[in-house]
Amino acid sequence: MTRYAMAVDKTRCIGCHACAMACKVNNNLPKDVWWNTIRMSEGQPFDCSVGEYGGELSLEYHPVNCQHCANPSCLTVCPTGATQQREDGIVWVDTELCIGCDSCINACPYDVRRHLADDLEFYTEHAIGDVAAPQHAAGKVGKCDFCKGRIDRGEAPACMVLCPGRARYWGDIDDPESEISKAIAGREIELLFEEAGTEPQFFYFK
Repeated sequence: MTRYAMAVDKTRCIGCHACAMACKVNNNLPKDVWWNTIRMSEGQPFDCSVGEYGGELSLEYHPVNCQHCANPSCLTVCPTGATQQREDGIVWVDTELCIGCDSCINACPYDVRRHLADDLEFYTEHAIGDVAAPQHAAGKVGKCDFCKGRIDRGEAPACMVLCPGRARYWGDIDDPESEISKAIAGREIELLFEEAGTEPQFFYFK
């Protein structure tokens, strides 16, 4: 059985936001809505290194989007069944079933779901991005769905394609011959909020 996952090599991420922009355009996201973001270490201003003047400094970027957890906390709290999980592990939102109650947002420990405002604004008058991009409706919840429309056509998620540092890895983690399985083999990895018990399928190389 296929189980999709993604990994990021933080030593190769340069914080360029190409992944965030690829996601925004591919999914025709409204203004001020981002499903893919670049974060810094806790308490660290963006693009600022940490450490003491004259000493050793460090700068580390944390690309974050939906973790497509094997045990998603958002799934169990949804009262209408709008949050769903495919057999390949992808977690997505059926906007026709979503009532905008934000239960999933409150349950998610990763702050990656977005409640769409009642007065949605877009950058253009016509839809842009992928033909299979989700439809956005005011008052609903939206999130990264691993670009499932692209995946179903045999393509990679948009954030993968435009990463100039080739910091992202993608594929079927149950296939030992996949790109992500080979990349993870022998590497030291970390998970976001592993203690939450959600079993995120988004891995970070130290």
